[in-house]
Amino acid sequence: MKQFFKFMFASLLGFLIGSMLLFFFMLGLFASIASFSKRDAVTVSPNTVLHLSFETEVVDRGGQNPFENADFLSLSLGRTMGLNDILNNLKKAAEDENIEGIFLDLSIARAGWATSSEIRQALLEFKESGKFIISYGEAYTQNAYYLASVADKVYLHPEGGIDFRGLNAELLFFKNMLDKLGIDAQVIRHGKFKSAGEPFFLDRMSQENREQVMAYIGSIWNNVMADIAESRGLTINKLNQVADEFLTRNPTLAMEWGMIDGIMHRDEVYMAINEMLGMESEKKPELISMSRYIRAPLPKSMVTPRSRDKVAVIYASGNILPGKGGEQTIGSAGMSEAIRQARLDSSVKAIVFRINSPGGSAMASDVILREIKLAAKEKPVIASMGDVAASGGYYIACAADLIIASPTTITGSIGVFGMIPNMQNFFNQKLGITFDNVKTNELADLATITRPLTQTEKNLIQEEIERVYETFIGHVASGRNIPVTTVDELGQGRVWSGAEARSIGLIDEFGGLSHAIEKAVEMAGLETYRVVEYPTRKDFLTRLMEDFGGVQERLIEKRLGIAYQYY
Repeated sequence: MKQFFKFMFASLLGFLIGSMLLFFFMLGLFASIASFSKRDAVTVSPNTVLHLSFETEVVDRGGQNPFENADFLSLSLGRTMGLNDILNNLKKAAEDENIEGIFLDLSIARAGWATSSEIRQALLEFKESGKFIISYGEAYTQNAYYLASVADKVYLHPEGGIDFRGLNAELLFFKNMLDKLGIDAQVIRHGKFKSAGEPFFLDRMSQENREQVMAYIGSIWNNVMADIAESRGLTINKLNQVADEFLTRNPTLAMEWGMIDGIMHRDEVYMAINEMLGMESEKKPELISMSRYIRAPLPKSMVTPRSRDKVAVIYASGNILPGKGGEQTIGSAGMSEAIRQARLDSSVKAIVFRINSPGGSAMASDVILREIKLAAKEKPVIASMGDVAASGGYYIACAADLIIASPTTITGSIGVFGMIPNMQNFFNQKLGITFDNVKTNELADLATITRPLTQTEKNLIQEEIERVYETFIGHVASGRNIPVTTVDELGQGRVWSGAEARSIGLIDEFGGLSHAIEKAVEMAGLETYRVVEYPTRKDFLTRLMEDFGGVQERLIEKRLGIAYQYY
């Protein structure tokens, strides 16, 4: 009895301490929310320089709620930048008489090639205002330098370098590991280029996969080189020589080969910016970060009468799955509802469907495609592809009136595959676990992982994969007005760059999100409009309650790992 009370009071004490810690954490969060809600608009002083850094991940859709990417299980705040915010505020800065230029503070740029291309284009448009752009990096990654190359002056730290060596695609293969574990992946697919399952049954790239990867990374690199060559006044041949010989490995070589304009410390760059501002001062120039500038009011030249007409931008980011989905996944039910809302809203005159997805469930993709087809019957629908819109990502785009992508977008992958691992030897020989069963019908245990597939089962699964593939290419043929036989030739699971995709008719135009919105306005015949975003985001408190409501279940899942499915 004594021991019982000892453990009971110890448990009670632990509970009370845990509750108090949670209470103070929540109190801090609510204080932060209150502080956030009271923040006033930012006033921009004359002779201010917009300070841009891309050390946090750039996602398609940002927001002003600092808690929207919070993980309340780990009690941490996620940090991202929204491409939508970056593009909108670069336009604002070009018109803002108090913004004199941009300071690109770059070492890394956490953005894909297509996203980087959109930001780069927006920076070029900013330069048309006559304002300056200065770039500085202690070192530059390749896509950071890609952004930096638009600047009037590109500076590098005396001990820095530029990682400019070309693109390398290195793939991971698990076959030998699975063999050692006694696991047979059992991949069934349609499309000789459909390579997503290859790491599980091959130990190197197939010839088809090697061909497609070389083609699309070569295409991306050529577009990157062309942009840099134009901005820096260099030739593509010279840039290739620089990459082949790694002639940017130190500042002196980078300077000799025309990749930078100066070798400086940060304080010297600040002085150079002050000179651009016409100020004789050794003090740090007046800089404003993007996170603060978002709250600056629009310049008078950009303030337009509030219009009833809207352009809906629907963001689809992540893997495509059944269900509601979330911030980082595309749920068939949630995404369909968002498209339906935009379709049924008479004030929405056009839809921009922004896709950043490597694919996922064929069924979920088909559910979403149905809503896109219904919407396209009533108003213009423009698909805007981000870094990747492949497989299911292309599936949900193919019925749009117009498909717009960057030359560096990864798209296509029109193919289907499935995988059912046979783990019998792993369980039997490695773990000493055996299974036995009884069943009422022949196929009652179809797709079990405890034995190999029979030939009948393989045939059935292959038949269904072929059926899904035929449905897929049928949708593409209808949406793109291309014969099914042609789509089959372009399909086979092959991945294309945006530049390749345009040449074969899978996309219509090059451009980013801003261009897609402009095309939507043009196709809808609008003079004044406002942009609204879908899916509608839940407020912070709703997300907080939902996250904490599932904490116990998520803790169990984290503890059990792969065994959670059996739990």
